[in-house]
Amino acid sequence: MDLVHPEVTEQALAILRSWDNLQGNVIPLLALVVYVWATEMKNQNWDGIAAALGLYAVHWWVEIVNAVIQHQSGHALWTVPDHTSFLILIGVGIEISLMFSIAGLIASKHLPEDRSRKILGLNARWVVILAFAALFSILEIPLEKSPHFAWVYPWWGAFPVFVTVYVPFFAAAVYCHDGPPARRRRFIVSLFALDAALLVLFGPILRWI
Repeated sequence: MDLVHPEVTEQALAILRSWDNLQGNVIPLLALVVYVWATEMKNQNWDGIAAALGLYAVHWWVEIVNAVIQHQSGHALWTVPDHTSFLILIGVGIEISLMFSIAGLIASKHLPEDRSRKILGLNARWVVILAFAALFSILEIPLEKSPHFAWVYPWWGAFPVFVTVYVPFFAAAVYCHDGPPARRRRFIVSLFALDAALLVLFGPILRWI
């Protein structure tokens, strides 16, 4: 199969979980994320926190799948070949992961209190999901043209990302925001537990990712 950027796989693997590129910009980013989380916890915004955790759990599931695809086929769907302080998995650097840790919280701020509200005939919840999914997908277009990020296959682009990555991300955020505490707790805990188990299985045990 023809690849758009076959060289990025080797570049990404060369820096995978290497501390050589660590830069100080991670520290203020981490501080900002900690501040956001601490503020929301102090304000007892449990719905927003649930939205953030729900999206973040799906984020890790998707990144694990992408890394396994790289091991099985030789190339991931997307990679981060350079310009990251720490490449955690082949498709996600620490900066991107920190951003996704609060993305669900940001989306939840745009949810109307009235869960039955409609916009142009569509439930406002779905408008928020689709709008944020579209925004993030579009932002990947200029990012992909930079040295920071790469779509490896010619058929992989903004629309497949929109459908298979970002719609599930923000649907999970809304689901966890609106769901009863017990149900969303099961979703978040179960998915994070699965993520952790897969990271151990495909990481230290099988050394696939």
